[in-house]
Amino acid sequence: MGKIIAVHSYKGGTGKTLLSINLASMYAKNGKDVCLLDMDFRAPSLHAAFKANNAEYWLNDYLNGACEIKKVLIDLTQTHATKGKFLVGLANPTTEAIREMSAKDRKWEMKALGRLLSLKMSLLNDMHLSYIIFDTSPGLQYSSINAIVSADVVLVVTSMDASDVEGTKRTVHELYNLFEKKTGIILNKVPEERLLSRTERRKLINQLKNTHNLPLLETIPCFCDILRAGGTHIFAIEQPGHPFTQTLEKLAMKIEQF
Repeated sequence: MGKIIAVHSYKGGTGKTLLSINLASMYAKNGKDVCLLDMDFRAPSLHAAFKANNAEYWLNDYLNGACEIKKVLIDLTQTHATKGKFLVGLANPTTEAIREMSAKDRKWEMKALGRLLSLKMSLLNDMHLSYIIFDTSPGLQYSSINAIVSADVVLVVTSMDASDVEGTKRTVHELYNLFEKKTGIILNKVPEERLLSRTERRKLINQLKNTHNLPLLETIPCFCDILRAGGTHIFAIEQPGHPFTQTLEKLAMKIEQF
């Protein structure tokens, strides 16, 4: 049985999507069969990262009941020369589609939740995938809540910004604990000087653990070259020796054992 992982954050700009893309790529590169799904229907971005703007079917269509999930999935295994199968399902980036998804009512959301829950059978059991990774919308959108409810593990990406720390603390209490999800924190974009000193690093880790009362899975420095790349490179595949990639290798192993 594989795992469904929801990558979530309280606010935008934490690097959640970058981590989702590179984590999925890392698993596929290492021989795991992976499916990455864009659950951020208000600001879809995976289509740009994978240069796929003209998909025949979108994840929106699957949740609307217009097609089965296999018609949505794009196979990138050969494109990125991964050892494991690498599938992605994209959200429709058009303004019309974003507006339509934002207007969905509670009844539709409940049906969409049922469609998400059925992915465990169709992708993990029938297609024998190792991981499904949801790149969710930040905050408390219905699509994010549905993704979290459907997931086995929730990875919460946060930063050192005071409003992000406080908002993440509330979200842990009001959402993750409510649904009793196995949840871990990833602290991203940490100034490098906070990690060079063993004392400062330990102080930071203890602060995060006391604040969120959750396991801190990884601290990731702020890499200027990744920011400059602007999401145009998949570092986990293209730069295996990069410190970011090496950090992701450690994170991937921790998630497997989580």
